[in-house]
Amino acid sequence: MPETVIIGGGVVGASVASHLTERGARDVVLFEREGRQGLGSTGKATGGVRSQFETEINIRLSKYSIDFFRDQSGFVGYQRRGYLFFTCRPDAVDYLKRNVESQRRNGVDDVDFLTADDVGKMVPDMRCDDVVGGSFGGSDGFIDPVAVMELFSARATEHGGRIDTGVDVRAIAVENGAVRGVETSGGLVECEKVVLCAGAWSRSLAATAGVDLPVEPMRRQIVWARSKGPLPIGLPMVIDLDTGFHFRPAKNSETDVLFAFPDTEEMSSFCCDFDDAFIEKVYERARYRAPFLAATVPVLEKCRAGLYENTPDHHAILGRCGVEGLYLACGFSGHGVMHSPATGRALSEIILDGEAKFLDVSCLSIDRFAKGELLHETAFI
Repeated sequence: MPETVIIGGGVVGASVASHLTERGARDVVLFEREGRQGLGSTGKATGGVRSQFETEINIRLSKYSIDFFRDQSGFVGYQRRGYLFFTCRPDAVDYLKRNVESQRRNGVDDVDFLTADDVGKMVPDMRCDDVVGGSFGGSDGFIDPVAVMELFSARATEHGGRIDTGVDVRAIAVENGAVRGVETSGGLVECEKVVLCAGAWSRSLAATAGVDLPVEPMRRQIVWARSKGPLPIGLPMVIDLDTGFHFRPAKNSETDVLFAFPDTEEMSSFCCDFDDAFIEKVYERARYRAPFLAATVPVLEKCRAGLYENTPDHHAILGRCGVEGLYLACGFSGHGVMHSPATGRALSEIILDGEAKFLDVSCLSIDRFAKGELLHETAFI
């Protein structure tokens, strides 16, 4: 009988398994419902990482995780390309300046506020006549999400953990207010602890344990396009803070580019099919903001859609809940890959030590929703 069952074999579940087993936890089993890992949100993620957030907790989760990616760059493909945020709203300039100050206070030493001229010089082929300011973080960049997952999975198995694929967890069994085990496609597996890392599917599983988890699935789509010539030299991730429209070079390519925006017409669903109509929507924004993008040609076989697991305040839910032995690591709202190293360590310390000692993550407890203590983050895409 395993002591701990982790539900979900994506990057977050793999990180939790890795950190637990490296701390000496025994009888740790990770269940992944698909025939192999990486077929869910992890495998569809673009792999952007950034410290440019509004809230201290997101900044510190990112800072820790980017340091990890840098140290493991040979395994996870970390590329320091930078994130450039810009705004056309004068009232947002002070917001960006406050964020830069907060990021610096929390150890991010290569982030700067930019004037409109600075933004134009950084991306000379972009329309900037209406831009009023921006910010740039030099350590922000790109990683390979599947490589990160594979690194954590390898570490977990090297330290005695087990990863079972093709196991569909259908319910969390609870008795007298405590975890009894998990109901799987192969029957009941008894255990003392369960860590729920099932991404957009976490809510329905939590409900089987009597926990109301405010996590909603939301489709996010990415257009992959190809330029006839090389992209602008040194092109970073570029994000319109006002609309969420963003674009970036594809990893290890001088001609391929990814661009997208959060479509406000999307409704909560589990749909992962790419909608060809999204291409024209995003090209409309590209034609206005970056003419060199409008001249690219979509690579249809590489355009894709995946699921965000959104919470009402766009922050993760980490830690205990009302069921003894049940731990939550979900609701990342698009930031699961980039925060996976810090998440794995936090959950392992909560489980083994009673609290996350390297970083106070108590503000991410599920209790914040009942208490009305929601966090606020504007810079989500």
